Amino acid sequence: MPSKETVRRQRALGGALGVVVLALALVYHFFPRVFHVEPSATSSRRAMNLGPAQAVVPGAPARLPEPSEVDAGPPLTLAPTDVVVARLSKKNTNLPEQLSADTPEVEALITRADKALKAGQLAGDQNSAASLYEQALKLKPDSRRAAQGLFEVRVRLVAEINQDVAVGDADSAGELLDALKAIPDAGDDVNQLQIKMKTLAQVRPLLAKAAALLQQGNADQPAGNNALELYRQVQQLDPDNAVAAQGTLQVQRAVLDRALAAVAQNDFKAADQALAEAAQVAPDSPALRDVHTRVDSMRQARSTGLLAQARSALDAGNLPMAQQLAEQAKVITPDLAGLNDFSERLVNARLYANYKPGQVFTDRFADIPGQTPSMVVIPTGTFQMGAPDGEAGREDAETPQHEVTIGKGFALSRTAITVAQFREFVRASGYQPDSVKMGGASVYDEATGAMRDDTSASWQDDYAGKNADGRLPVVNVSWADAKAYVDWLSQRTGKTYRLPSEAEFEYALRGGTTTRYWWGDGTPASKVENLTGAGDRSPSGRRWSNAFQGYRDGYWGPAPAGNFAPNAFGLYDIDGNVSEWVQDCWHDSYLRAPRDGSAWVNPGCGSRVVRGGSWGSSPEQVRSAYRQGVDASVRSGRVGFRVLREL
Repeated sequence: MPSKETVRRQRALGGALGVVVLALALVYHFFPRVFHVEPSATSSRRAMNLGPAQAVVPGAPARLPEPSEVDAGPPLTLAPTDVVVARLSKKNTNLPEQLSADTPEVEALITRADKALKAGQLAGDQNSAASLYEQALKLKPDSRRAAQGLFEVRVRLVAEINQDVAVGDADSAGELLDALKAIPDAGDDVNQLQIKMKTLAQVRPLLAKAAALLQQGNADQPAGNNALELYRQVQQLDPDNAVAAQGTLQVQRAVLDRALAAVAQNDFKAADQALAEAAQVAPDSPALRDVHTRVDSMRQARSTGLLAQARSALDAGNLPMAQQLAEQAKVITPDLAGLNDFSERLVNARLYANYKPGQVFTDRFADIPGQTPSMVVIPTGTFQMGAPDGEAGREDAETPQHEVTIGKGFALSRTAITVAQFREFVRASGYQPDSVKMGGASVYDEATGAMRDDTSASWQDDYAGKNADGRLPVVNVSWADAKAYVDWLSQRTGKTYRLPSEAEFEYALRGGTTTRYWWGDGTPASKVENLTGAGDRSPSGRRWSNAFQGYRDGYWGPAPAGNFAPNAFGLYDIDGNVSEWVQDCWHDSYLRAPRDGSAWVNPGCGSRVVRGGSWGSSPEQVRSAYRQGVDASVRSGRVGFRVLREL
């Protein structure tokens, strides 16, 4: 037999173990997640014994059966019973006015009823909460605790039935409804629930079929046999049907999956279509917003990558590939940042060899030291060539006025070629200009105020036959001299240099204007060109007999190149200083003239066109439309040239 001390120790140890077991049981009971146990759902409990009410954690959502259990659709998340009961219990204002304390017998019944309620034994036998509360009320009709308890039983039954109806569990809802019918004052609830049960009987087959179609992949297609149409039909019969609402979201999820699959194939058009279809299912769902964000992110990444590839192709000179990639990027993201700038670059590359309209550049010589004159890029466009009807000074040779389209970009030298530039050409090439080979030029005679032939004058002389400053435009050069110079530039640079066509020259001269002169219709308000101004004087004091009244530029004869204002295209002295040779042969009118800006040339023609006014031209001869034909061999102190570079 154990000693007293041993017994005492065993009792103490047993008591301690009992306390520990009790503590663990309480923790497991009230805080099951400590043991990684999830509270069980209560929706499938029956009226006789609904299970422990404590199994539902207040505030936590109740997870309801999978669709296979009730043939109703995808899983739902509904408010737990305790939350519903707590919300509805606050609305119970029909409690009796208690006149005296509950008797011990009533207290005992209520205590037993509270335990049954807590255990989920709501109705069905004499030991259920409903039966015990009713017994207490028979003994004491004014017991507020008994009345409140019975009300809570009714509310719990209503909540459970509503949850069963929501998930389509008609069998469970029917059993609970039978129990509810036995509860006093439950008539209104029973009537409402019976209506819901009737609706459930109508929608349950539809929900089951919709769930099957959803499982088969017929979410929203084909028409007449898809889950979405059935869910919409259910919502017409039962607007608050939770299964249909959840099923609709599942349909949208399937459509959104199509959008993501399309993006994976870089088919953003199909993705946008799927997103639009998903928006019609549920316009502002979190899933829709999430997929929209993901698609937009992938769209941005894809289009940005394509634009980067397009830039690389453009840098490599592969314009067709660059354009194709840019178009793909634009289809994906029409408002992509940088796309407009790239499109401009692409146009410039195609029309202007990667230059921009108005850009100034020079080409370096490839085989010897030196560079070309400063060139400015002229934008492409369309203009009316020739003089319009009614223009003062209009001549037949300037008609008919006709539309010309300059579709290819080109660059013009900013000024006429200077003496220094032409001298560089003669020294480097050994070329002998016509003024040397053929002897002389036509220069200005101060004594008579007219042009005269001087057999000793050459390209190295100025308009009066005196040694020329290198900054002055070269004069006393023939059309062949000008042609030889542009050919030499082409050889030195590997680029195509030539004389401008007559159409290109007039287009560049006008600079986008349609007025009589590029600066307007009359005398300029400021010094824009070296013209025949009424205020100008020759070295001996001569005046112009036909001049721009009120104008004075300070020069009698050519001025250094680039000494006045440029026109809108950045060209200096384009309609003053010296007239200039162009490529075309002379024709008496524009009948049958090219309309694409090309030169009008006849093989072996002896007369060429001179365009633009000079230091000695009358106001009529400075008009933008004015043209004259000159023998190609003429060397004059009033005629020079500028060069064009094809892009």
